[in-house]
Amino acid sequence: MNYTFIIDELRSASLFDLFRLQAALNLQLEDPARIEQVRRRLRPGMPISYFDEAQNRLIEATVRELRRTRLLVENRHDQKLWSIPFGAVNVDGVETDIRAAVAEQPALSRSRLKVGDAVGFRDRQNQDKYGQVVALNPKTATILTDDQQRWRVAYQFLFSVIDSDE
Repeated sequence: MNYTFIIDELRSASLFDLFRLQAALNLQLEDPARIEQVRRRLRPGMPISYFDEAQNRLIEATVRELRRTRLLVENRHDQKLWSIPFGAVNVDGVETDIRAAVAEQPALSRSRLKVGDAVGFRDRQNQDKYGQVVALNPKTATILTDDQQRWRVAYQFLFSVIDSDE
Protein backbone atom coordinates (compact mmCIF):
# COMPACT_ATOMS: atom_id res chain seq x y z
CA MET A 1 0.00 0.00 0.00
CA ASN A 2 1.37 3.42 -0.92
CA TYR A 3 1.02 5.41 2.32
CA THR A 4 2.47 8.55 0.75
CA PHE A 5 -0.28 8.58 -1.90
CA ILE A 6 -3.00 8.03 0.70
CA ILE A 7 -1.71 10.83 2.95
CA ASP A 8 -1.48 13.18 -0.02
CA GLU A 9 -5.09 12.36 -0.96
CA LEU A 10 -6.29 12.90 2.61
CA ARG A 11 -4.91 16.45 2.67
CA SER A 12 -8.03 17.57 0.77
CA ALA A 13 -10.41 15.79 3.18
CA SER A 14 -12.42 17.77 5.72
CA LEU A 15 -11.97 17.19 9.43
CA PHE A 16 -15.35 15.40 9.47
CA ASP A 17 -14.24 13.18 6.55
CA LEU A 18 -11.14 12.21 8.53
CA PHE A 19 -13.17 11.54 11.68
CA ARG A 20 -15.60 9.33 9.77
CA LEU A 21 -12.75 7.46 8.14
CA GLN A 22 -11.12 6.94 11.54
CA ALA A 23 -14.37 5.37 12.84
CA ALA A 24 -14.46 2.98 9.88
CA LEU A 25 -10.78 2.09 10.30
CA ASN A 26 -11.26 1.41 14.02
CA LEU A 27 -13.99 -1.12 13.18
CA GLN A 28 -11.60 -2.87 10.80
CA LEU A 29 -8.78 -2.86 13.37
CA GLU A 30 -11.08 -4.45 15.96
CA ASP A 31 -12.48 -7.10 13.57
CA PRO A 32 -11.94 -10.51 15.27
CA ALA A 33 -11.38 -12.25 11.90
CA ARG A 34 -8.58 -9.84 10.97
CA ILE A 35 -7.00 -10.18 14.42
CA GLU A 36 -7.11 -13.97 14.14
CA GLN A 37 -5.40 -13.86 10.71
CA VAL A 38 -2.41 -12.12 12.27
CA ARG A 39 -2.56 -14.11 15.52
CA ARG A 40 -2.24 -17.43 13.61
CA ARG A 41 1.04 -16.28 12.04
CA LEU A 42 2.77 -15.53 15.35
CA ARG A 43 4.49 -17.75 17.95
CA PRO A 44 6.23 -16.97 21.27
CA GLY A 45 9.94 -16.35 20.71
CA MET A 46 9.37 -15.17 17.13
CA PRO A 47 11.19 -11.97 16.04
CA ILE A 48 8.84 -9.30 14.67
CA SER A 49 8.71 -5.61 13.89
CA TYR A 50 5.80 -3.42 14.90
CA PHE A 51 4.83 0.15 14.17
CA ASP A 52 5.09 2.52 17.14
CA GLU A 53 2.80 5.49 16.53
CA ALA A 54 4.57 7.70 19.10
CA GLN A 55 7.97 7.20 17.45
CA ASN A 56 6.55 6.97 13.90
CA ARG A 57 8.80 4.02 13.10
CA LEU A 58 9.14 0.26 13.20
CA ILE A 59 10.44 -1.31 16.40
CA GLU A 60 12.21 -4.67 16.46
CA ALA A 61 10.83 -7.01 19.13
CA THR A 62 10.34 -10.62 20.17
CA VAL A 63 6.91 -12.16 20.81
CA ARG A 64 6.55 -13.16 24.47
CA GLU A 65 2.85 -14.01 24.77
CA LEU A 66 -0.24 -14.12 22.55
CA ARG A 67 -3.30 -12.75 24.30
CA ARG A 68 -6.88 -12.55 23.09
CA THR A 69 -6.75 -9.11 21.45
CA ARG A 70 -3.19 -7.95 22.15
CA LEU A 71 0.35 -9.22 21.99
CA LEU A 72 3.04 -9.03 24.68
CA VAL A 73 6.42 -8.23 23.11
CA GLU A 74 9.93 -7.49 24.34
CA ASN A 75 11.71 -4.68 22.49
CA ARG A 76 15.15 -5.77 21.33
CA HIS A 77 16.90 -2.44 21.92
CA ASP A 78 15.93 -2.00 25.60
CA GLN A 79 14.35 -5.35 26.64
CA LYS A 80 11.19 -3.56 27.87
CA LEU A 81 7.88 -5.42 27.67
CA TRP A 82 4.96 -3.82 25.81
CA SER A 83 1.39 -4.87 25.14
CA ILE A 84 0.58 -3.95 21.54
CA PRO A 85 -2.44 -4.49 19.29
CA PHE A 86 -2.11 -7.22 16.67
CA GLY A 87 -2.71 -4.59 13.99
CA ALA A 88 0.61 -2.92 14.82
CA VAL A 89 2.62 -6.01 13.80
CA ASN A 90 4.23 -5.71 10.37
CA VAL A 91 3.70 -9.38 9.46
CA ASP A 92 4.25 -8.81 5.74
CA GLY A 93 7.31 -6.57 6.08
CA VAL A 94 5.72 -3.64 4.26
CA GLU A 95 7.49 -0.30 3.76
CA THR A 96 6.10 2.17 6.31
CA ASP A 97 7.89 5.40 5.37
CA ILE A 98 5.89 8.33 4.05
CA ARG A 99 7.98 10.26 1.56
CA ALA A 100 7.37 13.48 -0.28
CA ALA A 101 7.40 13.51 -4.05
CA VAL A 102 10.83 14.62 -5.26
CA ALA A 103 9.44 17.70 -6.99
CA GLU A 104 7.54 18.85 -3.89
CA GLN A 105 10.25 18.97 -1.21
CA PRO A 106 7.86 20.19 1.50
CA ALA A 107 8.88 21.12 5.01
CA LEU A 108 9.36 18.24 7.39
CA SER A 109 6.23 17.12 9.21
CA ARG A 110 5.39 14.73 12.02
CA SER A 111 4.40 12.04 9.52
CA ARG A 112 7.77 12.24 7.74
CA LEU A 113 9.99 12.14 10.84
CA LYS A 114 10.90 9.26 13.12
CA VAL A 115 12.44 9.21 16.57
CA GLY A 116 16.16 8.85 15.94
CA ASP A 117 16.25 10.86 12.67
CA ALA A 118 19.12 13.32 12.26
CA VAL A 119 17.88 16.89 11.75
CA GLY A 120 19.05 20.46 11.89
CA PHE A 121 17.55 23.88 12.56
CA ARG A 122 18.63 27.46 13.12
CA ASP A 123 18.47 28.87 16.63
CA ARG A 124 17.41 32.44 17.49
CA GLN A 125 20.95 33.64 16.79
CA ASN A 126 20.81 32.10 13.28
CA GLN A 127 23.35 29.47 14.25
CA ASP A 128 22.90 26.00 12.77
CA LYS A 129 22.15 23.33 15.37
CA TYR A 130 22.22 19.61 14.65
CA GLY A 131 20.85 16.71 16.59
CA GLN A 132 18.53 13.76 16.80
CA VAL A 133 14.75 13.59 17.16
CA VAL A 134 13.90 12.18 20.61
CA ALA A 135 10.12 12.84 20.63
CA LEU A 136 7.39 13.76 18.17
CA ASN A 137 4.89 16.17 19.69
CA PRO A 138 1.73 17.52 18.01
CA LYS A 139 3.29 20.83 16.92
CA THR A 140 6.99 20.42 17.65
CA ALA A 141 9.74 17.83 17.68
CA THR A 142 12.01 17.45 20.68
CA ILE A 143 15.62 17.50 19.50
CA LEU A 144 18.69 16.45 21.48
CA THR A 145 21.51 18.48 19.97
CA ASP A 146 25.11 17.38 19.58
CA ASP A 147 25.99 19.44 22.69
CA GLN A 148 23.31 17.53 24.72
CA GLN A 149 20.77 20.38 24.86
CA ARG A 150 17.06 19.65 24.41
CA TRP A 151 15.11 21.89 22.06
CA ARG A 152 11.43 21.85 21.06
CA VAL A 153 11.35 23.01 17.46
CA ALA A 154 8.33 23.53 15.19
CA TYR A 155 8.40 21.11 12.27
CA GLN A 156 8.57 23.88 9.64
CA PHE A 157 11.98 24.99 11.00
CA LEU A 158 13.59 21.54 10.75
CA PHE A 159 15.62 20.19 7.86
CA SER A 160 16.92 16.67 7.21
CA VAL A 161 20.58 15.94 7.80
CA ILE A 162 22.53 13.01 6.45
CA ASP A 163 23.92 11.38 9.58
CA SER A 164 27.65 10.80 9.07
CA ASP A 165 28.10 8.92 12.39
CA GLU A 166 26.78 5.62 10.96
